[in-house]
Amino acid sequence: MSAAPPASQPAPVQWEAVGTYRDIRFLRSEEGIARISINRPEKRNAFRPGTVQELCDALTRVRDDPGIGVVLFTGDGPAADGVWAFCAGGDQSVRGDGGYLDDTGLPRLNVLDLQRLIRSLPKVVIALVAGYAIGGGQVLHLLCDLSLAADNAVFGQTGPRVGSFDAGFGAGYLARVVGQRKAREIWFLCRRYDAREALAMGLVNAVVPLERLEAEGVAWAREVLAHSPTAIRCLKAAFNAETDGLAGIQELAGQATHLFYRTAEGQEGRDAFLEKREPDFSQSGWLP
Repeated sequence: MSAAPPASQPAPVQWEAVGTYRDIRFLRSEEGIARISINRPEKRNAFRPGTVQELCDALTRVRDDPGIGVVLFTGDGPAADGVWAFCAGGDQSVRGDGGYLDDTGLPRLNVLDLQRLIRSLPKVVIALVAGYAIGGGQVLHLLCDLSLAADNAVFGQTGPRVGSFDAGFGAGYLARVVGQRKAREIWFLCRRYDAREALAMGLVNAVVPLERLEAEGVAWAREVLAHSPTAIRCLKAAFNAETDGLAGIQELAGQATHLFYRTAEGQEGRDAFLEKREPDFSQSGWLP
């Protein structure tokens, strides 16, 4: 029988594999944490349409799993040459004239679906960035609720260098996070920024040694899981509503509807309809 870990050491996560995927790995734990990683280290974890489809499938499973509250989103590695990458954006080797070609040859930009799913997921997504977060990978980490960087992390944009750009979240939301001047610098100059520079501009929440990155992510996830799930999901929707226009307001309204359905007042309206009687809301009161 193995000895229990020292009191100062947090208990390790017991991961269980979920699903069968080609380009990603999906692990979950009974304590409420999921780990979703792009598993293409030889391609610097660049995504192709199939990668994105698998990520969307895994996040949809997370959405529908009431036992999961936090997702750790990362990239597997290092590659055979020792290089780490969170995600290097779209795989240019499968980029066609109208998008990234799937297995049937159809050009797609389905990473936009993934971006919206990360934003609307009523759970907390924490990016764990080791190595390169470049191009579309920089946008993916940006859209996560929290972002932890290893000390070897490198951030930047490449779109104008490769005939591409992200004029949606990649530009507009970036400007909300780091400011207009810095966002324009990032896109117009296509420079690289190390982890400390990213922390200084507010692009990440913390920087930790590479060997501690996942453990730190788990620690943050456990702190989140100690709090009210309803408060967290409503707060996420509220933060999004400030930046996402009517789509964000719709998301916040949906969370309010979730809450209302669970009240006696909401249930009285439903029950009266099913029982074919007039509803009695007299006990609810018109509170200030």
